Amino acid sequence: MDTEAQPTERDRSSRPAASEDTSGAPGPEGRSRSALVPRVAGRVPGGWVTLTLLLCLLFLLALNTFVARPFQIPSGSMEPGLRPGDRVLVNKVAYRFGTGPHRGDVVVFDGTGYFGEADYIKRVVGVGGDRVVCCDSEGRIRVNGRSVDESGFLFPGDSPSAVPFDVVVPDGRLFVLGDHRGDSSDSRDHLGSPGGGMIPVGDVIGRADWIVWPLGHATRLHRPDAYARVPAPGADAAHPAEGVHG
Repeated sequence: MDTEAQPTERDRSSRPAASEDTSGAPGPEGRSRSALVPRVAGRVPGGWVTLTLLLCLLFLLALNTFVARPFQIPSGSMEPGLRPGDRVLVNKVAYRFGTGPHRGDVVVFDGTGYFGEADYIKRVVGVGGDRVVCCDSEGRIRVNGRSVDESGFLFPGDSPSAVPFDVVVPDGRLFVLGDHRGDSSDSRDHLGSPGGGMIPVGDVIGRADWIVWPLGHATRLHRPDAYARVPAPGADAAHPAEGVHG
């Protein structure tokens, strides 16, 4: 009866053992990963210098697209804090993880269809659900029944607003004003336009966090304390027109 041939001890020992290659050289089935970058650099005109510049360009492009973006201040509407020609760094991830803009934040947004065919920079005065009124008996803006002292960032000599208004900000929108109220086209000027001058949160590009140029004016932009004591929306619903004057 035939049986399956079993290898003898001699058969096992006569087979050449696979030697372990510790030299780091590429094997027959692939190339060494450590050789990939030099091979790419060797095929790019200019070699390492061109490859390095290309990688830096790709990094800056990704940074500008997903993380931060420089923005040049086009006008005096945000003086005295932001001057024409200043460059600010806009944090594009500030509102991507569940938190929306806060009252007092300086934001850059796409004004297409609301303000004009351009990007704008303004300060958030009211968020969704807020009732924003101008003005109280002392000429201050009131948010949810609380008067806000804007003297820390308002342009010297400007009143909070020469235009009276009493608005409730819809959910998902923002009421924005420039710090130089006498030289700013903002939510006050578009109250009768589609959307009532309120900016969709989805059109916000990011929060201005730093002035980066000129170097002598470079500083971090902080949210002012003026809005810290503003109560939750609906706090003054029982007083529909209290303290409003023209």
